[in-house]
Amino acid sequence: MQKDLVSIKDFNTKDIEKLFTLSLDLKKRRAKSEGENFCPLKGKTLAMLFQKSSTRTRVSFETGMFLLGGKALYLNTTDLQVGRGEPVKDTARVLSRYVDGILIRTFLQEEVEDFAEFASIPVINGLTDKLHPCQILSDMFTIQEKKGSLEDLKIAYIGDGNNIAHSWLYAAAEMGLHLWIACPEKYQPDKEIINEAMKAKKGKIVIVHDPKEAADQADILYTDVWASMGQEKEKENRIRDFSGFQLNDLLLQRAKKDVMVMHCLPAHREEEITDSVLEGRHSIIFDQAENRLYVQQAILIMLLGAEL
Repeated sequence: MQKDLVSIKDFNTKDIEKLFTLSLDLKKRRAKSEGENFCPLKGKTLAMLFQKSSTRTRVSFETGMFLLGGKALYLNTTDLQVGRGEPVKDTARVLSRYVDGILIRTFLQEEVEDFAEFASIPVINGLTDKLHPCQILSDMFTIQEKKGSLEDLKIAYIGDGNNIAHSWLYAAAEMGLHLWIACPEKYQPDKEIINEAMKAKKGKIVIVHDPKEAADQADILYTDVWASMGQEKEKENRIRDFSGFQLNDLLLQRAKKDVMVMHCLPAHREEEITDSVLEGRHSIIFDQAENRLYVQQAILIMLLGAEL
């Protein structure tokens, strides 16, 4: 299989199904306290390069490596020579001689792609402004765990056409999902990504500008912050522009009675989602966050070459 996870496109359907099976096994092992002597990554080291702050990505990958018998090295890019102008291609080739894998959380997608091009070890995209593949793989696993299957479900993403929306589009194209995306017109996802996903002709992809239309009879309601990292100066304008796109009780009522609410976190409560919905009985947000650990452990096992 592909040695990197730069985009969900790097994993085909068979890879994703294998990932989910392995993730479930890892979750069961931990629940039964059977993981103490399970060390498939013993002697393996993961370099974690972070240009953006993180809670879930950093802690889940670092904990995941530890639980699998490996070692994670947290590296702030401002402390590395790459932060002082060393070419990415040089850093990638040097790290390839020291460690077994590289995780990157940064702004530019091109930076992750450059690392993958020049590194001779697996490179994992921990988030860029364009894509967040680890999050959506974990989200699909969570939906499958809760609903039993991904088939014939209406997944409604409501909010900014950001890295989460882009990764959902690639996931829908590969897995044949029924995905509806609702966002203000000037905040819609990248048109090239939309067109690329729709060309796959799997499932159903619908882009609308009315959140009520997307929420109607939805099985999954998903949202994200309106202003991502690096967009803080736009926050006031975005709050105005996203008026009517809040995931609240009125929107929830348009979905199916057993709808599940998801948010990749961190959440700005009472902005893109109300506290009542986030804490309500339909919310699986913290189960969703927990599953980042198991899915990312499975990613590490698959990419760093240790099999069960």
